[in-house]
Amino acid sequence: FLKNQDVKENSRHVYKRTLSIFLKWIRSKDLELGTVSRVDVLAYKEGLLATGLSSLTVGSYITSVRRFYEWLEASKLYPNVAKGVKSPKRKQQFRKQALTQSQGKALLNDAQENALTAFLKDKGLRDYAMLNLLIRTGLRTIELIRANIEDVTFKGGKRVLLVHGKGRDEKDNFVVMTDKAFLPIETYLKTRLKAKDGEPLFVSAGNKSKGKRLVTRTISRIAKEGLKAIGLNNKSYSAHSLRHTTAVNILRAGGSLEAAQNVLRHANISTTQVYTHSIREEFRICNPAEELIDDIL
Repeated sequence: FLKNQDVKENSRHVYKRTLSIFLKWIRSKDLELGTVSRVDVLAYKEGLLATGLSSLTVGSYITSVRRFYEWLEASKLYPNVAKGVKSPKRKQQFRKQALTQSQGKALLNDAQENALTAFLKDKGLRDYAMLNLLIRTGLRTIELIRANIEDVTFKGGKRVLLVHGKGRDEKDNFVVMTDKAFLPIETYLKTRLKAKDGEPLFVSAGNKSKGKRLVTRTISRIAKEGLKAIGLNNKSYSAHSLRHTTAVNILRAGGSLEAAQNVLRHANISTTQVYTHSIREEFRICNPAEELIDDIL
């Protein structure tokens, strides 16, 4: 089954891990692949949910089971008893918290101060430039990693960063870089005296990997350290929180939902709509209608 799946190696590992759990469950119920029924698959799904796993995680487990039984049926081994078994519905909300306006300013101020006092000047300036770019443009971590120096260009008189699309190699989109987004990058690049087109926009400053393209865990660590420094030290805050903050800040500033969708490059506006909840809650707290009653009673 695993060899027949036209997927990336990481997905193959996920299938292997999740199916091993399903097969272990089958054995615990004294069942075999050929005797499992649709009712059993549904019971397996409910059992996973009962353990407290998230809908997203349970969904990946069920997807593996569905794919497995599709293959079993196509191979004329057993009927597809998992056909039509749906993954649990996910709540329309984002798992990472957006920063408030004051938290966003604190993050950038702290990173800028660190850049000025850092022992490794290039690292301090790089970290500040990255955090600043992420929170102002809503770039995904992988998009930041893939960016090259020549991707900074102009469109219609505006400075932009060409974006390597999610899951693709070609540059098919862009984010606009305001002066506030670009100037820290310009300052950082001056520390790389021989930086040229074809090189990553941001590179490692470590001794063993100096000058090489960054990896996801490095950016995640930099973001977590920055967030921790301003008191946001829990699982609700990560590098992805900066992308959420971009969307929420657009709405805070009076931008439309469509504007936020364009910046974040969501294919479906319903994905962007989850951010309106943060704005409604914020407005509700800052402008409680209950206080109006005190004016007349």
